[in-house]
Amino acid sequence: MNKKKKFKLKFLLGIILIALFVLLFLGIKDIYDNLNNKTEVKTLMTIEKYGYTLNENDSPYFKKLFEELKDVLESKNVDEEKYATLMSKLFVIDFYSLEYSLSKSDVGGVQFVFADYQSSFTTKAKDTIYAYVKSNIYGKRKQELPNVKKISVKNVEQKEYESKVKYNDETVKDDKAYYIDLKIEYDKDLDYPDEVSLILVHTTDDKLEIVEMNDGSNDTIEEND
Repeated sequence: MNKKKKFKLKFLLGIILIALFVLLFLGIKDIYDNLNNKTEVKTLMTIEKYGYTLNENDSPYFKKLFEELKDVLESKNVDEEKYATLMSKLFVIDFYSLEYSLSKSDVGGVQFVFADYQSSFTTKAKDTIYAYVKSNIYGKRKQELPNVKKISVKNVEQKEYESKVKYNDETVKDDKAYYIDLKIEYDKDLDYPDEVSLILVHTTDDKLEIVEMNDGSNDTIEEND
């Protein structure tokens, strides 16, 4: 092989190695960003007393109802049933509007879930309904995902609740827990759950948290894992 051919071969190999290095670097960076959720999301509004936040990447429907919840919770006399129903709607919108999740790790609705169950809730969600959500860190995702366009409350009642498992060695009890059934409508039917039942308990005199949910699917996230 003459020097000219050797030079061309080395040059070609060099180009290939550089291209592979760049692709590897971008792949590692994308994985790192997904794992560490490095994309900064701006907070638009906060309900300080309850710790609820509204972010810029939340759906328009979520933003609308969040403002309604803010008005309810900052009023002089809080209408608790309205609080319970609005929070339930916000949870369902955020959880099932996968279109607005940045990645499978960006699980919606966690802020409304019972604090001691949030970690398990997130883990199970990532392994089930969020398992196939592709990254949208760079805003270039081409994947059809559900977006909740309407939530209807089918039934609301208050009755006694006692958890089937213990949290921090204690059973969760509430004499006046909220049992709420909701109907879900999407922009497009992609075969996601269209009904969900939630149980909300009082964790303080003022705050409610979701301790159980059931959407009738095999991917149901429940507190008794």
